[in-house]
Amino acid sequence: MDDHLARGLRVEALHELLDGFEPRDEADDALLDSGDLVFGAPVLRPPSLRDFYAFEGHVRTMWERRGGEVPEAWYRLAIFYFSNVSEIRGPDDPVWSPAVSQELDYELEVAALIDTPAVNLPADRADEAIGGYTIFNDWSARDLQREETAVRLGPAKGKDFASSFGPYLVTPDELSDARRGTGFDLAMTAEINGTETSRGRWSDSQFSFGDMLARASADVRLRPGDLIGSGTVGTGCLLEVRDATLGRYLEPGDEVVLRIERLGALRSPIVARGVSP
Repeated sequence: MDDHLARGLRVEALHELLDGFEPRDEADDALLDSGDLVFGAPVLRPPSLRDFYAFEGHVRTMWERRGGEVPEAWYRLAIFYFSNVSEIRGPDDPVWSPAVSQELDYELEVAALIDTPAVNLPADRADEAIGGYTIFNDWSARDLQREETAVRLGPAKGKDFASSFGPYLVTPDELSDARRGTGFDLAMTAEINGTETSRGRWSDSQFSFGDMLARASADVRLRPGDLIGSGTVGTGCLLEVRDATLGRYLEPGDEVVLRIERLGALRSPIVARGVSP
């Protein structure tokens, strides 16, 4: 996909190739079982990764934990931060905690892939710049993040060590019948070691991806391959639900599985630093 986008082609240019494919016979060697394939992240070298803060349930819980209320500005502005693009992971790729962290957490999100240059997009048409959607796990080191945000800057080292995406890139037309309000009426869940810990719906988002892209593209150019994260769905991390579910943060040997209806399941083994799963 990186090469495809670099040639100036949009994701929809693949429709003719995929939709027009007809197997020669049952033994066509162009067809492989998914179990015989290794999936990588949909984009391996995104130019940038912006992550928004779009779900009120998650935002309210975060502020209440600090003894505060959601700022009025949050309801007016689609807020985001820039994450790191050098540590992109795909399905089944291992994740480990930073060396000085003891509080590894997952975050259940959806991401949009930009597949055309754009600047100053209007909110009502901005999602036309989206080539597809995928699952996004925005890993967090909560102890590092807590220290960084205490000085009102960041997150930085609490977030930059890993970002997982996949397994599929699903084009917007495949989801059109599920569109509701600001998103799509699709369930988002997380499991740790086979036990569900998080559940929400994409349509609960306060801001649409059109709103987010209008904000992201204001006075700057979005580039093909840029990734836009939605922010964590309500209940979508251990920081919110740890006491009621796992009772701890993630440890080596755990497996995290994020699921979004129609986007598949993103599996990630947690390993010790320097140890292969």
